[in-house]
Amino acid sequence: MHLITFGGRREIAAKYRAALLDDVIPFWLRHGFDRDHGGFLTALDRDGSVVDTDKSIWFQGRGAWIFATLYNTVEQEPEWLEAARSGVEFLRDHGFAPGGKMYFTVTREGKPLRMRRYAYSESFAAIANAALAKATGDSRCAADAGTCWATYLRYSLLESYGTPKIEPQTRPMIGLGPRLIGIATAQEVRENLGEISAHGKSCTEWIDTMISDVEMFFMKPDFKAVMEVVGPKGEIIDSFDGRLLNPGHSLEAAWFILHEGKLRNDSRLIETGCTIIDWMWKRGWDEEHGGLRYYDDLKGLPIQEYWHDMKFWWPHCEAIIATALAWKLTGEERYARWHGQIHDWSFAHFADAEFGEWYGYLHRDGSVSSQLKGSMFKGPFHLPRMLWYCWKLLEADG
Repeated sequence: MHLITFGGRREIAAKYRAALLDDVIPFWLRHGFDRDHGGFLTALDRDGSVVDTDKSIWFQGRGAWIFATLYNTVEQEPEWLEAARSGVEFLRDHGFAPGGKMYFTVTREGKPLRMRRYAYSESFAAIANAALAKATGDSRCAADAGTCWATYLRYSLLESYGTPKIEPQTRPMIGLGPRLIGIATAQEVRENLGEISAHGKSCTEWIDTMISDVEMFFMKPDFKAVMEVVGPKGEIIDSFDGRLLNPGHSLEAAWFILHEGKLRNDSRLIETGCTIIDWMWKRGWDEEHGGLRYYDDLKGLPIQEYWHDMKFWWPHCEAIIATALAWKLTGEERYARWHGQIHDWSFAHFADAEFGEWYGYLHRDGSVSSQLKGSMFKGPFHLPRMLWYCWKLLEADG
């Protein structure tokens, strides 16, 4: 097992850099960048061949963000800027319904296919526009970032729009997801545009509000768990959905909070992030086969979802970041050890040495469940974000 302590930090940083710039980014530019119709195709087979041309609106924003961020923080590579522009322009031309909410899927050419209840497309459009605005100085991108951020807040946290998943009069509930994504979106908008205001609050004020929600409503010290959904006042809902835990989701929230603590040099936020990691690592790590199980039940009861013990790529990416950042901020040996476990298992099982990139979906024992390298839910985001963030984190002094 590698360890980020004992002088190995820069060697591991170099591995992340090489995986990002020599493997993952070239894979998506070669196979996913749609130079004919704009934006990104994400439904790719193992070798990168296209298996479906419908487009995820999520990934037009997510892909544009990663390419604009690389342009801003690594090198002013013209092809990266071209890809970022293409994703943002596709969103501008095809991503919005007449009422202002964004679609979830469209055809390759941009004709609408599906609208979802969620407003996550808006969050990714916000960060894409913000990063491209920083790269280019384009005032329209900056304005669009602010609009999309405000729309995300409206649909996700401020008003009840669309059809709820569960009848709210029967079983009212609030979710971790909108707060988690809201923290990261506010951080990226602030990083690229500064403290813009939305619905009367600055980015930092929104971050404070959403972290407070996580601490007050979703963290349960008695169970040492972070809930996915709770009642409006943080009540535990004793049902399949109410007891369901997603360790990878919680670890993602943890590193967003740790990142904020790092930026502010705030020991309380760092403690909160580390507490989440301590709780949810034990909930998710598979002692028998290695890797992170997708779901856990709060009370250890059987789980309804049949994929509960599968290994998905994105929780592993989030756990790699969370453990690396926790170690960097605290120096605690357990975080270095956990980082080594999740890093080694992930690169041994998800990475495809022959065709590049990572598989998305594995069985519990680590064998490949699907050869897809991309889908409506997997594309150029979680993996390249992890490689970029960990490279920069571990390479930096201090």
